[in-house]
Amino acid sequence: MSADRRIVCVGAGFSGAVIAREFAEAGHRVLVIDERDHVAGNCHTERDAETGIMVHRYGPHIFHTDNREVWDYVNSHATFMPYVNRVKAVSGGRVYSLPINLHTINQLFGTAMNPAEARAFIAERSRQDIAEPQTFEEQALKFVGDEIYKAFFHGYTRKQWGVEPSDLPASILKRLPLRFTYDDNYFNHAFQGIPAEGYTALVASILDHEGIETRLGSRFEDLDEAPLHLFYSGPIDRYFGHRLGRLGYRTLDFKEIRSADDEGIGNAVLNYCDADVPWTRITDHKYFAPWSLDETRGSLQFREYSRACEAGDIPYYPIRLVSDKDLLGRYVALAEAERRVTFVGRLGTYRYLDMDVTIAEAMKAGRAARAALETGDLPRPFYESAA
Repeated sequence: MSADRRIVCVGAGFSGAVIAREFAEAGHRVLVIDERDHVAGNCHTERDAETGIMVHRYGPHIFHTDNREVWDYVNSHATFMPYVNRVKAVSGGRVYSLPINLHTINQLFGTAMNPAEARAFIAERSRQDIAEPQTFEEQALKFVGDEIYKAFFHGYTRKQWGVEPSDLPASILKRLPLRFTYDDNYFNHAFQGIPAEGYTALVASILDHEGIETRLGSRFEDLDEAPLHLFYSGPIDRYFGHRLGRLGYRTLDFKEIRSADDEGIGNAVLNYCDADVPWTRITDHKYFAPWSLDETRGSLQFREYSRACEAGDIPYYPIRLVSDKDLLGRYVALAEAERRVTFVGRLGTYRYLDMDVTIAEAMKAGRAARAALETGDLPRPFYESAA
C-alpha cells in the first residue's frame, strides 16, 4: 500500500465518518471532505442561542434500530437519551394518533371496538380484490381501505412526493405499520433514542482520531489529490457530472416559527394530512429533548414544505420512480467501471436509508474495502445492494 496516498471520504455524514474511523483505527491516513461548514450532513444539530433548544437543522432525526452492534457503536461516541416518537396528525379538522392504531381507528369511525372487532372491521373495508398491489394507492387500499387511505395517506403523500399516489411504487407504504392495539410508538425497534448533545457531537466524536483530517467547505470537484481509494456519499449522478441526466430527489423548505409560549404545539410532530394545507407537518424541536425542557425558553417550530429538488438544492431522499430506476441503472453501469471508488449512503446508492442501516452498511463497506486493499485487491466499486 502506498505510504503517501490517503483514503478519501466525500461527505462528513455517518457514511464518511464511520468508514474513515474504520480505516484510521487500522493505521491508515484518511481525509474527509464536506462542502458544508459542519459535519453530520443532514443529521446536523445545533443549540439555538435564544431558546437553548437543540435544533435538528435539516429536520428531526430519531435513532431507532434492532441492530445491537450499531446501537453499541453510536453509544460509544455519545450519551443517548430514551425517546419515543409519538406522532399526531390533523385530518379534516380533527387530531388523530399515528401510526394507524386501535385509537386512530376508533377515533375516525366514532367507535369503541376491541382489537378483534377492529381487525374484522378493517378487513371488511380493505380492497381484497387487489391481489398484488403495484402502486402506493393500491397497497393502501388493500391495507386499510378507502376511508383511512383518504384521511391519512392520499393528501399527505401527494404533498410529500409531488406525484399522485397511483404513480408511486407499493414498496413505499410497506414501511408504515397498522396496529390493532393502542401502541402509538411510531417505531417498533428495540433500541430508540436521541443523543443528549445532538448528532453533530456524535459524528464529531467518530471523526476525532489522529489519523483523520476533516476538511470542511471543500467540494469534491476541487479535490487536489489522488486518493488511494475514494468513498463517495454524495449524489451518484453528481459524481458523473449529471452526464446522463438528473435523478429525481425531493428537498425540504422550512419556515421557522418562534414563540414565547412554552407549550408550542404540544407535541414533537404534528402531521397535516389534508391536501389543501401546503405544509406536510410542523415539528416543535424542544420536544425532541424532553429531558431538557426545564432548561429551554419558549418554543421553536418549523413548518416543512416538500418539493422537487432542483440544481443547488439539498437533496433529502430519492423518488425512485420507474424512470429514475432506469436512469439509476445506467449510472450503476458507469459506477461499476470505476476502479478506486465505492459509492455509499443514501445519495451514493440512491436509496432511502435510515441512520442505523447507513451505519451498518458503512461498517460493512469499510471493512470489506480495507481487507481488499490490504491483500492487494481492489474493493467493489459500487455497494452491492444499491441497485
